[in-house]
Amino acid sequence: MNLHISNGRVIDPASGTDAVQDIFIVGGKIQAIGSAPDGFKAEQVIDASGKVVVPGLVDLSARLREPGFEYKATLESELQAAMRGGVTSLVCPPDTDPVLDESGLVEMLKQRAKMQAKAYVYPLGALTTGLKGENLTEMAALTEAGCVGFSQAEVAIVDTNVLQRALSYAATFGYTVWLRPQDAFIGKGGVAHSGPLASRLGLSGVPVMAETIALHTLFELMRATGAKVHLCRVSSAAGLELIRQAKREGLALTCDVGVHHVHLTDNDIGYFDSNARLTPPLRSQRDRDAILAGLADGTIDAICSDHTPVDDDEKALPFAEASPGATGLELLLSLAVKWSEDSRGAISLSQALAKISADPAKLIGIKAGKIEVGASADICIFDANERWSVTRDSLVSQGKHTPFLGYELPGVVKTTIVQGRIAYSS
Repeated sequence: MNLHISNGRVIDPASGTDAVQDIFIVGGKIQAIGSAPDGFKAEQVIDASGKVVVPGLVDLSARLREPGFEYKATLESELQAAMRGGVTSLVCPPDTDPVLDESGLVEMLKQRAKMQAKAYVYPLGALTTGLKGENLTEMAALTEAGCVGFSQAEVAIVDTNVLQRALSYAATFGYTVWLRPQDAFIGKGGVAHSGPLASRLGLSGVPVMAETIALHTLFELMRATGAKVHLCRVSSAAGLELIRQAKREGLALTCDVGVHHVHLTDNDIGYFDSNARLTPPLRSQRDRDAILAGLADGTIDAICSDHTPVDDDEKALPFAEASPGATGLELLLSLAVKWSEDSRGAISLSQALAKISADPAKLIGIKAGKIEVGASADICIFDANERWSVTRDSLVSQGKHTPFLGYELPGVVKTTIVQGRIAYSS
């Protein structure tokens, strides 16, 4: 289909573009920007006047719950949620059932996702068989099947020798290892940030040193092996300072933060609100301020939705027993826009959008997150001024739980385009 997007404010963080321009799409690719190419005839015109036209968003952590957890969510429901949120590319962790530790499982997931004809799905393969932290997976075969990296999801490797071998093997072939820094024992069983609030509420805590001890160990192993590592959902000021120092040292390191941690602190647990039960836990105001500073100075490379749909029964439990996780695909754009708004001019809309489009795309190494001639026409059109209320009914995801329920957020997606095809339109 030949598409003409007219009069939109095109923001392309990768090139620094921020101007009202027309975009012309032919055969699933961007044919021209500005003026129509010779002989162009539009089959459909999208009037984007007053709207913002950006690259399709790229999310570094979205659990789709298939295979194995279809009672929590399905590929169909979550990829539709991605379209509603303007997310056209997403990375899914390997903690499905069965675990993504064999190439056949990865190929099946990619094929099922392709049949949905919505967002591109980039799986992470399991670093160890069954995520048990004992035997390494066949990383070469998993890479061939389509994995963009290797992860332990939420399962820390207890045996440091195994982690060293995994990093050494990954370094030999240039694979990236994705790890969430969390000591296997310190904070084990904890459900909230260790601090005055957790003490008052009688909740078991996860101290910041659970993150920093894991980082110290990991950085020593990186120095020894030369491995490339992406740190997932960093949560603390102390952790970020260690990452800042490691980057200055020249370690091959990137990191992201969950979008919830950009806006919330442990105080948002309120009176045991299980919607705010997350992994890692919401931390202190000091930690949140450090996250904002880390985003501003580039220490943090990207923001992810940390989309983890949980069913009602698992959230309708006391805080300490409820399953951690929250829906995020439909909130990622709005919360990035809110971050820009809340900064009062310190963070431009383009800078905020970069953290959920061009920067994560570059991190994964995929051709996405750009609006340029010849690129795949993966585009999100949204109204930055319109606001929407976060309610259970307003969420397409099968997961209806988020600490932002009741919030009014800026940024409403009007159209999501994938490979030149309109995949969502409001």
